[in-house]
Amino acid sequence: MPPRTRTVPRKMPKQQRSKETVDVILAATARVLVKEGFDRASTNRIADAAGVSIGSLYQYFPSKEALVAALVERHIETMSETLQAEMRALAGAPLEVAVRRMVTLMLEAHAIEPELHRVLNEQVPRVGRLHRVHEVEERMQTLARAYFAARRAELRDGLDLDTAAFVVVTAIEALTHGAMIHRDAAPGRGALVEEVSTLVLRYLRP
Repeated sequence: MPPRTRTVPRKMPKQQRSKETVDVILAATARVLVKEGFDRASTNRIADAAGVSIGSLYQYFPSKEALVAALVERHIETMSETLQAEMRALAGAPLEVAVRRMVTLMLEAHAIEPELHRVLNEQVPRVGRLHRVHEVEERMQTLARAYFAARRAELRDGLDLDTAAFVVVTAIEALTHGAMIHRDAAPGRGALVEEVSTLVLRYLRP
């Protein structure tokens, strides 16, 4: 059996200069991935693009997979923090306003560096970060459920809130992600927000 590829950093930067070096390396990793794709990307190409020695790169990251995993972690955290902050701000908003904002937020999140998002999404299973994606989805479902509980009177009778949170978050994520992947076939942003919001509201309301 071949040795398992390490996908965690060798060490975490502590000093400001070290943090800046890691930032430069990860920025170069993103550029190389978007331009070359995962299979053609290499630690040597990434080091060249970052303007650092291969030794400096290996000081922090033991493999190409570890670089991609670090990028996935950073990308997921950026999206997660933005989405959670906005969701909390919607706590007192009417149902229709909140749903439309959720759809818009998901579209905006997927629009952040869309080419990088696409490449990283393809590599999530390879670098063992699928659980991190699920964690973000679970956080979103928890926030959605809390919102639905506060607006219970506006929802249809008999709707299970756990199920509703799962269905709504999963549907919005799948549709907005699909629109990002299939941009040529997807409707325009305004039409997509309208149609996905209508779908969700008809599911939730009496």
